[in-house]
Amino acid sequence: MHALPLLLPALAVLAIAYRYYSAFLAARVLVLDDTRPTPAHTLHDGQNYHPTNRWVLFGHHFAAITGAGPLIGPVLATQFGFLPGFLWILVGVCVGGAVHDFVILTASIRRGGKSLAEIARTEVSPLAGLVTSVAILFIIVIALAGLGVAVVNALAESAWGVFTIAASIPLALAMGVYLHLWRKGRVGEATAFGVVGLVAAVVFGREVAASAWGHAVFSLTRGQLTVAIAAYGFVAAVLPVWLLLCPRDYLSAFMKLGTIGALVVGVLVVNPELHAPAISAFADGGGPIVPGKLFPFMFITIACGAISGFHALVASGTTPKMIDRESDARAIGYGCMLLEGLVGIVALIAAASLHPGDYYAINVSAQKYAGLGLSMVNLEALQHEIGEAVAGRPGGAVSLAVGMAQVFAALPGMKGMLAYWYHFAILFEALFILTTIDTGTRVARFLVQEFLGRFHPKLGQADWLPGTLLATALVVTAWATFLYTGSIDTIWPMFGIANQLLAVAALCIGAAVLRNEGRGRYAWVLLAPMAVLATTTLSAGVLSITDIFVPMAAKPGLAIKGWLNAGVTAVMLGCVLVILGDAARGWRRPLPRAGAPAA
Repeated sequence: MHALPLLLPALAVLAIAYRYYSAFLAARVLVLDDTRPTPAHTLHDGQNYHPTNRWVLFGHHFAAITGAGPLIGPVLATQFGFLPGFLWILVGVCVGGAVHDFVILTASIRRGGKSLAEIARTEVSPLAGLVTSVAILFIIVIALAGLGVAVVNALAESAWGVFTIAASIPLALAMGVYLHLWRKGRVGEATAFGVVGLVAAVVFGREVAASAWGHAVFSLTRGQLTVAIAAYGFVAAVLPVWLLLCPRDYLSAFMKLGTIGALVVGVLVVNPELHAPAISAFADGGGPIVPGKLFPFMFITIACGAISGFHALVASGTTPKMIDRESDARAIGYGCMLLEGLVGIVALIAAASLHPGDYYAINVSAQKYAGLGLSMVNLEALQHEIGEAVAGRPGGAVSLAVGMAQVFAALPGMKGMLAYWYHFAILFEALFILTTIDTGTRVARFLVQEFLGRFHPKLGQADWLPGTLLATALVVTAWATFLYTGSIDTIWPMFGIANQLLAVAALCIGAAVLRNEGRGRYAWVLLAPMAVLATTTLSAGVLSITDIFVPMAAKPGLAIKGWLNAGVTAVMLGCVLVILGDAARGWRRPLPRAGAPAA
């Protein structure tokens, strides 16, 4: 089977969903009203609250929500075959993920840009607000570890890849200084500098890696990379946002949108053959990459692309404070998530284009691979052309980069460019991951500071440097510990469970918002996907504890790791059950006066 019978219907379904279902949500469920002023106008301060052009904000929101999840999850889920993941992404994003993002964004807009935890406190109960805050903190820590393990496995012992990623940091710093101090408002000049610099880093990375000094400096072990990423996360969360975070997000937005557009065109032109089976023998369990059966583990392996709880933090974070008109929420909330679903679909196609022997050779250890009875088809020749050993690099990032590189190298005039396309793909993926790490670390730092401020008021002040350093150190230490001691087959399921549990909570909170606004008859648009997601995620959480983490704790030397993973997962499950129970009790309370609350 070739790719076009998947990609063309997917594009049609996504277009129909946006045209009709999002219009129904906007007109009947949420009743968007441009006469109602948004917080960007009522609370305008020129910094956090500022009316922003719809398409500029679209780019910002897409860059913020689209981390590595829609890239890595579909690749790992290819173990079950390409068809289950394709259907889950396509159906899930239209009726679940995009609805989730759209509703939470609108709810935050109408409540002065308040966070998900604050919305839970006012719309469900103070207990739900507190539990949501705790759940968010746990989820961010696990999410950052889950994304970090993919980039660590991809860049270990890869001097070319590490140099390329490292070069993006001074580029972003230079852009920040250029725009903030030297040439304010000269966005075009800074953009040209950044884009040219990124391309140059990929092109000249080969020569740097081949040199003695380049190999000595940039060829890092897995442990060294973990320390380096932790140091980056710490510095990025402490520095002013204009100096590193904003220019990195801006650069990554160009990379994300441009590369995904090029990949879609590449798939349409090349129409690669899908060598992966539609449904594999591992659908009944026993797979070497993802432990467990297709149900429920496929639904947490693809933790983004179909639906992502992490998006609720963005949809109730910076974006609602910059919305110019309520009607803009349709394109930004629903449309951006559809675009992320497309990212997941093309990532799945790229992974499925690899021969199973090559796919598993990359994504499992040599010992596991020997027991599968498979043999490499193209991988040895690909490794020679790329100039690096890519076998035995689990995490999904490397196999996706190989699949993407093969698609691009098959385009007219691209023969012999496989090595450059591979390292470009690695840069593309790493930018996805690092933008999530620096943003997530900063968000978690704010949560920790709010908590510490209850014990000492100064610790809760975001502009007090000692409190900032302490909170950031605690957050980085937490996710770096999971990253340093974990592996993809333990961390990624935890990340999937955490992310999807937050989505369950957000859908529940969104349904309470509709009910309190007098439109409870439309709550089914949230309760239906919530029921599916709650069933799959709670089942996966329980099975992960009983079948993975507790047996792990019984192995010599893994007791602490196993019980820690089991305990964290149990806490997250408990938090969501409390939110669901509290919300269910709230439905028995009398309705407030119909109509949306004033912003």
